[in-house]
Amino acid sequence: MILVFGGTTEGRKAAEVLEEAGKGFFYSTKMGEQELTLHYGQCVDGAMDEEAMLVFCQEHDIRLIVDAAHPFARQLHQTIARTADMAGIDVVRYERIYPPRNPDFIWIDDYEEIPRDIHSLLATTGVQSIARLKPLEDEGIRVYYRILNRDSSISLALRQGAASEQLCYYKDSGQIEVNADAILLKESGLSGGFADKVSAAQSKGMRVIVIKRPQLPETTMRVNGPHGLRRAVEKLLPEFYTLHSGLTTGTCATAAAMAAALQLMKHEAKHFMPVSSFDTMPSSTIILPPTVPVMLPNGETIDVPVSYGEGYAACRKDAGDDPDVTNGIEVRASVETADSFQILGGEGVGTITLPGFDFPPGSPAINKSPREMIHRNLCLLLTSYSSLIASCPTLKSWLPCGEEGCRLAVTISVPNGAEIARRTFNPRLGIEGGISIIGVSGIVKPFSEEAFIESIRKCMNVAKASGTDRVVINSGAKSERFVKTLYPALPRQAFVEYGNYIGETLKMASELGFEHVTLGVMLGKAVKLAAGHLDTHSRRATMDKGFIQQMIDEAHCELDVANSGLPLARELWKAIPAEKLQDFARVVIGHCKKHCQPLIVNGGLTVLLIDDDGNIYA
Repeated sequence: MILVFGGTTEGRKAAEVLEEAGKGFFYSTKMGEQELTLHYGQCVDGAMDEEAMLVFCQEHDIRLIVDAAHPFARQLHQTIARTADMAGIDVVRYERIYPPRNPDFIWIDDYEEIPRDIHSLLATTGVQSIARLKPLEDEGIRVYYRILNRDSSISLALRQGAASEQLCYYKDSGQIEVNADAILLKESGLSGGFADKVSAAQSKGMRVIVIKRPQLPETTMRVNGPHGLRRAVEKLLPEFYTLHSGLTTGTCATAAAMAAALQLMKHEAKHFMPVSSFDTMPSSTIILPPTVPVMLPNGETIDVPVSYGEGYAACRKDAGDDPDVTNGIEVRASVETADSFQILGGEGVGTITLPGFDFPPGSPAINKSPREMIHRNLCLLLTSYSSLIASCPTLKSWLPCGEEGCRLAVTISVPNGAEIARRTFNPRLGIEGGISIIGVSGIVKPFSEEAFIESIRKCMNVAKASGTDRVVINSGAKSERFVKTLYPALPRQAFVEYGNYIGETLKMASELGFEHVTLGVMLGKAVKLAAGHLDTHSRRATMDKGFIQQMIDEAHCELDVANSGLPLARELWKAIPAEKLQDFARVVIGHCKKHCQPLIVNGGLTVLLIDDDGNIYA
């Protein structure tokens, strides 16, 4: 069992991640005031001291603690650390994402360090800090307290000596209601609205005073986002998730590129230094680490294993439990100095030969998101080593420069990529000679809907770019083979598989402006679609025998579905009299069109119902 200490944005995200497993866990908050809907988790309200926490963990067989509490909840963090140590429980700390510390701000460790050369101060450090700020008022400094507009907070503020006129309330994080010489903030991270508060204060000319986040106890693992948390749970408590997540080829390419840059820096600079994370990396020496910190598109950072070869670095793809033919492949990267940032495709990376992609024909099949990941992470890496790079004549030109970014050429290659690509969608998409480097989120969730829908979108874009005014969407290779006989003149790219995502695919067709859309569907999915299920996956839609009976009655067929013992919808092809099949197909198609046609805003829709023998009903 897992115990989460939350009450924060990170706590809510942690709960969402654990809910994906469909298994029970506990979610603990001090006040119980956080609105949270849990289907599998159980809320636990009230503060726990060390003894109570230890008893709770023993009674409920807690095997992993997720500490997602507020970074300034020092006592709670210490209690969690001591309890976990006594009970032998792993702790994952769910950190916030913190922007770099601005040297123009005044950074302090405690309230006593607040400068006294101000006349007024807006404190956003919470109602519990009012008592500690009262001495400033005794020294003639006017203090305003920004607190939550709820009865418990207002009552506590007044009990601590604040006057009503000193209180102002959170409405919009980017809005400041009072004028003061300075603002006092906690280093609360992006999710704490730190950047918005700073921006609003600076717009009013306020000095920015920040209480630095406290040093937290060491934990088994630290993460700063949902993907990292899931991967941590998968590692520390493997049985919690039935299926495990993996890395996209884009993330692997990014990690390999970062490692290759470090490798080249080491060669040029002839120094050594340990690397842990972006905010602790750097200055004068380099070692080649076994993992590199890759920032994902959502802003969180995960550690990715890498290896090193002669003139390149590599990352081996772990697809988790996703059935991916690229699982286990080695994605390599080599780096060299260039006049501007470039990404090149090497051995085993496909070449785009058709329009419809983010980049023109002739470009390497490396999607936009991985390109941006590679560039962003290289810029972060080089900036963190800026003092070393600036001191090395052969590295000076690397440093990020304005919109040009870092001046490096990165070549991505995949040994055996051409052979692997034959088992992917690439030949159909007109990508030749290798695999694609892809990934929107950077993480592969097992049987990921996001990944599948994104692959449909790529196919639809290629279909549009082929110049056809008709796209033919089918559930799979079997139905496509039958429907192709009706459209022999259409290019191969005009046929797109939708899997279960009929609604999403139809919306894409409408957005792309296809004049004609043909939907080929077999009876198993058709009876679900006819009932209004635009996603026909079995976990969302089941065969509704009552509705099937209704359609049979509409077609004036004599068949009692409830007593027929039909296990699958396709058995209807044999159960319905042959002379009534056309009538039944007409009714099913009519119901399907009723739900699908509204999704095609300015185009025509043809629905084709296909039986197992390839007979097509229109």
